[in-house]
Amino acid sequence: MPSKLPEGEHTRSYVINLRSVYSAPRKKRSKVAIRKIREFVARHLRYSGAIKIDPRLNELLWSRSIEKPPRKVKLDVKFTVEDGEISEVTVLPQGIGEEEAE
Repeated sequence: MPSKLPEGEHTRSYVINLRSVYSAPRKKRSKVAIRKIREFVARHLRYSGAIKIDPRLNELLWSRSIEKPPRKVKLDVKFTVEDGEISEVTVLPQGIGEEEAE
């Protein structure tokens, strides 16, 4: 990622493999999946602040209960750049339109 990003709102798409979540205890898998998504986004954006998970993504991860989260998740990561620094990060499921996101 370049050191200076243009000001404004940006979106990036990722496909995250959550296969490693299945090595966690059965009753903790969805919680671990959310933590892994936050770690992935923080690593790829080089961002250490708070990462907001959209409620629709949360519902997608918990849709098959705590024991069976999806093996792969397609995400859109929206972030805002102010003064050359990332100021706000939101993680959405892929395909959510901008008018629906707010």
